[in-house]
Amino acid sequence: MFKTNEYFEGRVKSIAFETSEGPATIGVMAKGEYEFGTSTVEYMTVTSGVMTVQLPGKTEWKDYKEFETFMVEKDVKFKVKVEGDTSYRCLYK
Repeated sequence: MFKTNEYFEGRVKSIAFETSEGPATIGVMAKGEYEFGTSTVEYMTVTSGVMTVQLPGKTEWKDYKEFETFMVEKDVKFKVKVEGDTSYRCLYK
């Protein structure tokens, strides 16, 4: 069955499920700035809105728009800013 997750006092929510490619989540983020940690390699695809991301070891921020994907290595932290409600799919490898 599905598992729901809630972070940052409810400002980020996701539903976990299994895909043919492996475990994944579909989620939404309210306007704000967030820092996430990884325990696996993560492929995040923006499905609605824009995510501004600072990947580990980088000083610059990069915008990812609808249907764009970025990859984050295992056991690192990365930062995300969203200016409005934004949705995503995260595939865990």
